Amino acid sequence: MIDENDQEQEIEVLDLMTVNNIVYAAMRFTEENQEESEEDLKVYLFRIEEDELSLELSLIDNDEEFEKVSAAFIEAREDLE
Repeated sequence: MIDENDQEQEIEVLDLMTVNNIVYAAMRFTEENQEESEEDLKVYLFRIEEDELSLELSLIDNDEEFEKVSAAFIEAREDLE
């Protein structure tokens, strides 16, 4: 993945989920995995947008959408425990 500073970053996809017919991904940067403890790892949520040629990850910039998606991922994780 290329970050906002045009630097290549390795990412780990933790989970994919569909909410309101939109696919979202929970991810974390692998470099952060080595630097932080398990409890302190930052998880990022992205909307996955697809066209005929590619997939694009988009940040969720709407607070209401972010809250819905975040709650759905948390609920799914709690159901696994």
